[in-house]
Amino acid sequence: MIPVTILTGFLGSGKTTLLKRILNEPHGMKIAVIENEFGEENIDNDILVQESAEQIVQMSNGCICCTIRGDLSRALSDLSEQKREGKLKFDRVVIETTGLANPGPVAQTFFIDESIADEFLLDAVITLVDAKHANQQLDEHEVVQRQVGFADRLFITKADLVDEATLADLRHRLLQMNPKAPIQVVNFGNADIKEIFDLRGFNLNAKLEIDPDFLAEDGHAHAHHHAHHHEHEHEHEHAHCDHDHGHCTHGHQHAHHDDKIKSFVYRSERAFDPQKLEDFLGGILQIYGERLLRYKGVLFMKGIDRKVVFQGVHQMMGSDLAARWLPAEKKTSKMVFIGVDLPRDLITDGLDACRA
Repeated sequence: MIPVTILTGFLGSGKTTLLKRILNEPHGMKIAVIENEFGEENIDNDILVQESAEQIVQMSNGCICCTIRGDLSRALSDLSEQKREGKLKFDRVVIETTGLANPGPVAQTFFIDESIADEFLLDAVITLVDAKHANQQLDEHEVVQRQVGFADRLFITKADLVDEATLADLRHRLLQMNPKAPIQVVNFGNADIKEIFDLRGFNLNAKLEIDPDFLAEDGHAHAHHHAHHHEHEHEHEHAHCDHDHGHCTHGHQHAHHDDKIKSFVYRSERAFDPQKLEDFLGGILQIYGERLLRYKGVLFMKGIDRKVVFQGVHQMMGSDLAARWLPAEKKTSKMVFIGVDLPRDLITDGLDACRA
C-alpha cells in the first residue's frame, strides 16, 4: 500500500514553502506530489512547467510532481499504473489541496473508490494555520474551520509574527475544534520532514490521543469547569491587560469565538450494549453524517474482552477489535466527535441510553 498525506491550509499558510522543501531537499524519499490546484497559488514556474493540463516533472532529489486540475481518482490511478510499469518510482504521495478546498471529499476518495482503496492508504490530513491571519480566516471562512476539524496534525506557521498571548489564544481556539490533533508551532526553515509522514491518523487502533488540556478544561462537572475558567482569567489578568481592562487577551477572548465546528469528548465507565450502540451510531450517521467531519473511539463493550475501536469520516465508519483489556486496566469508553453544529446533548444522552 502506498501511503498518502493530504496537505491542507488556507491561502498563505505556508503549504508552498513546505512543498518546495519536500521537492528539493535531499531527504532520500521518493515522493509523488499531486498539486490539486485551481491556479491560485502554484509552485513557482521555474520548478514546474504548466503548459498541459497534466504534467509530471521529475525533481532533482528523485521526487516527482504532477499538477492536476480535476479528477483526483484518475490522477492516482495514472500514477499507480506508471509505477507498476516501472516508468515512475515513488514510495508515498502528498496531495496539496487548494487553499479554498474542503479536505473532506479528498479524504473520502480513499474510502469510496475501491480501486484507489486497494492501492493507497490514507495516512493523515495535515493542516497548516497561519498564526497572523488565522483568527480572521476562521471567522470569515467555514472551509478554514473544516480544514482544522479534519486534521490529524495541526502546524501553526508564522508564529514569530504574533505575541505569546495571541498564540495561546489561537491554540485554545484550535483545541476546541479539534482536541485529537497535536498542535505544533513550526518554522519550515527547519521542520523535520519525518513529522509529516507515517502519522497513521486513519488507522483503526486503540490509541486515541485527546489533548489533556482539553480534557482538563472540559472537567467532569460544569461547576469545576466554571471555577477553572475563572482562575485562569484571574491569573493572566495583570500579565496581558491594557490598563482599562477592556482588552484582557486571555480568558475573555477565549469565550467569544463561536465557531460552527466544535468537538466534544464522551467518556463512560459502564459497558455498552453492542447492538444498541450499533443501531444508535447508525442512526446518528444517517442523520448527521454530512455534519460529522471526524470521529473516533475506543469502546468498552459488554461481553467482549477486547477493546473495540471505531472511527470515521462523514458517513463512512469502520470498526475493529483491538488488544485485550489488561487485568489492571480501568475499562473506559472514550470517544471524540468533531463536526458542524452537532447536537451534543442529543448524542450524549443517546450514548448513555446504549449502556448495558
